[in-house]
Amino acid sequence: MAEKKGILKTGFMEAFPLAIAIATYGFSYGVLATQANFSLVAATAMSLLVFSGSVQMVTVAMLTAGATSASVLFTAVLLNLRNLLYGAALAEGLAPAKKWRWLLAFGVSDEPFVLGSSRFKKYGPDPLYFGIVVGTFYLAWAFSSFIGASLGNQIDPLKWGLDLAFPVTFIALLVPGLKEKSVIATALTAAGIAVGLEYLLPGNQFTIIITGVLSPLVGLYLKRRAQNAF
Repeated sequence: MAEKKGILKTGFMEAFPLAIAIATYGFSYGVLATQANFSLVAATAMSLLVFSGSVQMVTVAMLTAGATSASVLFTAVLLNLRNLLYGAALAEGLAPAKKWRWLLAFGVSDEPFVLGSSRFKKYGPDPLYFGIVVGTFYLAWAFSSFIGASLGNQIDPLKWGLDLAFPVTFIALLVPGLKEKSVIATALTAAGIAVGLEYLLPGNQFTIIITGVLSPLVGLYLKRRAQNAF
């Protein structure tokens, strides 16, 4: 019992700082969704059922721009393909929770992956820790989305700098992992591709997808090259 309490406390304490950033981003999503003519119920339900900041933001932006439902669905699927890789990497750490793996799988995303994989490397499989992290993020995202959607047009996300919450959160996750040459190369390549595409094709909705597909290839190449050198 004492061990479980320790895991619960650790999971919450380690997730809380990121949960604040996630809540800020969720608040911004709620405001933007309302300004895009989403109802309070629709905006909140999307957070409860989708639980993906990048997908929800892109969906709001695409629908506002008049995109078709098919293109929105296709883009959402592409954006979330990375979660398949996350799930495969986390599978061993979640293996003890046989009956609850399907529920924990719902919470597989960028932030839980970083915290979960780090925990598993140090202490081995720990589905309880992962569940606490996911639960903390889920509540923060859902509640902040509801508050943002409730306030709607009363708030300007750009005026308050809420649009920075998403990139700042990912920078906080990225920097500690910049240790190996292959990882650094991947990050630099991604930055170069994203800046180049934005310069050539500003506002292109496929910039993130193209960057996400191409940049890891550089890291994989360097990693294999280093392994073959030994």
